[in-house]
Amino acid sequence: MKPKIRLPLLQTFRDVQETIHAQKLVTVCEEAHCPNISECWSGGTATFMVMGDVCTRGCRFCAVKTAVSGKELDPEEPRRLAETIHSWGLTYVVVTSVDRDDLPDQGASHFAGCVREIRKSNPQIKIEVLIPDFRGNLDCLNAIIAANPDVIAHNIEVVERLQAKVRDRRADYRQSLFVLRAIKELDATRCTKSSIMVGFGESTEEVVAAMRDLRKNGVDFLTIGQYLSPGFRHAPVREYVAPEKFLFYKKVGEEMGFRYVASGALVRSSYRAGEYFERANNNLYKSLDSHRLS
Repeated sequence: MKPKIRLPLLQTFRDVQETIHAQKLVTVCEEAHCPNISECWSGGTATFMVMGDVCTRGCRFCAVKTAVSGKELDPEEPRRLAETIHSWGLTYVVVTSVDRDDLPDQGASHFAGCVREIRKSNPQIKIEVLIPDFRGNLDCLNAIIAANPDVIAHNIEVVERLQAKVRDRRADYRQSLFVLRAIKELDATRCTKSSIMVGFGESTEEVVAAMRDLRKNGVDFLTIGQYLSPGFRHAPVREYVAPEKFLFYKKVGEEMGFRYVASGALVRSSYRAGEYFERANNNLYKSLDSHRLS
């Protein structure tokens, strides 16, 4: 059965929406038609998408607009973004972006500038970034790491066999694994995260193999969610995965050593990101304390 979610139009939801639009900011919540938008916005959280609302890649699962070139970068975006986040009093924020293959540095410096501005206005805030693959460019990855986000996420999106059918031809499973591994090699203290969508016709064994690949490349956090097609021009849903299967993936992932696994039909990459991050850190501290006392 197709998953459903209620969308109550709470006042907080409207307030968040009005603020975002007034500041001319973009959220992946709206652009990607996220099913959790009411829940997250009513709780005062959002995933911001920087560098415009036009992506230079055309993945078949994504609702974001595509073109050969994106919009001109707005030099005021980092400041407006930081001011908006500060005004909400957030303790955890997720920042992502469209792909900008048309820019000399693929937008890495602008992305990093957004992170620095948020940190400057909100020194105690936890920042998670969901980055493009930057075509595996280490200078771009270094720019993001130098901006000091707490979590760096990059999604493999689907199992290896289905990459060419679902992702843009410039994206690649092995390249994504390289990006995740490189982040750890450049800064071993940085938390990394990835996400897998299911429902494209993959087998259980393929999902488990992808999870194993992520762990081999040092990924700390994992989310697994049901793919929901944005429209008839996008890849179709081949299967609505049973709740029991999501619980199975969660159990297997925890046994593999992921610090947390969020697995469920409506789970998305940034779903309850702050809550899961805090819980993972609390569990780590408890484990360290237990080790010291033993």
